[in-house]
Amino acid sequence: MLPISGDSDNKPKSEHKVHNKRLLSRQWLPVWGAVLIVVGMILEWWLLMPEPLSPGRKKLDEIFELIADKYVDPVDLDSIIELAIPGLLTNLDPHSVYISADNREEVDGELEGSFSGIGIEFRIENDKIVVAETISGGPGEKVGLLAGDRIIEIDGENVAGIEIDEEGVRTRLRGEKGSSVSLKVERDGVDNPLSFEIVRGDVPMTSIDAAYVIDDNIGYLKINRFSRNTYSEFLQSMAQLMTDGAQDFIIDLRGNVGGYMEPALLMANEFLSRGMNIVSTRGRNPAFDETVTSDGNGGLKGSRVVVVVDELTASASEIFSGAMQDNDRGLVVGRRTFGKGLVQQPIELEDGSEIRLTIQRYYTPSGRSIQKTYKRGQNTEYEEEIFERYRSGEMMSLDSAKINFDLMFNSIGGRQLYGGGGIIPDIFVPNDTVGTNSYYVDVARRGLIRKFANEYVSLNRPQLMKATDVNELIKLLPSNDILLWSFADYAKMNGVAPRWFYINNSAKLIVTQIKALIAYDILGRGAYYKIYNSIDTNVREAVDALKAGKADFPITVNSTE
Repeated sequence: MLPISGDSDNKPKSEHKVHNKRLLSRQWLPVWGAVLIVVGMILEWWLLMPEPLSPGRKKLDEIFELIADKYVDPVDLDSIIELAIPGLLTNLDPHSVYISADNREEVDGELEGSFSGIGIEFRIENDKIVVAETISGGPGEKVGLLAGDRIIEIDGENVAGIEIDEEGVRTRLRGEKGSSVSLKVERDGVDNPLSFEIVRGDVPMTSIDAAYVIDDNIGYLKINRFSRNTYSEFLQSMAQLMTDGAQDFIIDLRGNVGGYMEPALLMANEFLSRGMNIVSTRGRNPAFDETVTSDGNGGLKGSRVVVVVDELTASASEIFSGAMQDNDRGLVVGRRTFGKGLVQQPIELEDGSEIRLTIQRYYTPSGRSIQKTYKRGQNTEYEEEIFERYRSGEMMSLDSAKINFDLMFNSIGGRQLYGGGGIIPDIFVPNDTVGTNSYYVDVARRGLIRKFANEYVSLNRPQLMKATDVNELIKLLPSNDILLWSFADYAKMNGVAPRWFYINNSAKLIVTQIKALIAYDILGRGAYYKIYNSIDTNVREAVDALKAGKADFPITVNSTE
């Protein structure tokens, strides 16, 4: 009989063995699957397991636990951490900072283009609110608030010596547009507190303070910061200046503490031929190092340029100035710049707050780092370095500058340049003290020049509003002698006795400032510069340098000669 298909009794022994193995494999499949799942879970736990905490991190956690468990009063640990973060970053470098979620909108608004408020930046020192800066064109500046003023009352409430924090200040200063806030401030050199009534409103954050043809075919441009809109504003202003007949340019970056880097790079690109280095950035990870070069498509490659700088010119402003100087493309005039060569990256945290962490250093085309020296955790010394320049005499003579001659570099054409502490100008202009005597200092500290101008405008506004430009406005004002006499009487009524020897010595300075402030109120900030620049020694030096051919490129002037 033939064997029946599928009859196991008739299968060879080898087939029985294979069949049994298959059965065993199928029986163990669920077990092996479970084992693989468990192994996978262990591997995942091992891979995702956090790094062991360092002794310092463990100590910090232990301190927080002790505070939470044993401190005499209940404490909100989150608020303690919020206060501790700025101090933590301070111990890294002077420019890594923390911005709380509540402050983000206001801080970002300054670089984005606009925000609402009274237009001041402040800091808290010894339980007092100190005005750090008045924003150009803001309500605070218009009424005469000055950097250094100490706010002691807000809407009649004492805010001095009460351990107020920044959010407490902002809560009191903020309000609806059109509403008012009254401030009482202390000012150095003034015996009694000063009172101001400020109407809240939009704070214009345009980057360009002034753009006009200053002399012959020379255009003047004043840039106050590098915001997101700066490059487009720059192009619009330059186009108008060229329409008005400008061929060469003065770019005034005094007091410009920087901002976004990109607009500065784009501005530099407008002046440079193809393939020229603008800036390099280097950090901890070489993979992110970068060198930015010009594309040759700029529209100002044939124009001469003078860059005016001072001790407050910093960061992105120094990048632009360094690109012009190192490539022998533009002449730098003024005083040694601040010396900020660190790049910060904004990093948003989960709660909407932000740290701006230093991640790189930047280098000018010649390879210079212009970052001045600092010691971790000793920011007071770093911030007061500017005052040391005054004490050492550097503001009056470049010979007194602390230049590290070991850090010598060469421009593209071989000029000697130095790193390690700001950009040294090609032509040094000392701090102008002409007309600055005890009488002038007294009236300036009390804010009387600005107040006199404001009151003059209030009394004569209908007539002054007829002016459409600076020339027409000047014709509507009284003579210089009458303005000076009127001011001296006004100052006398406000506690400053006339001393005519000193008044005459300061006459040109006082009268020019009064006219410039009146023009600012009637015609805008640009009109202020049109008048004040007539006595500005830095601007006059820049004009003279252009006329004398010192800004012809490639530049050959060397400040160290």
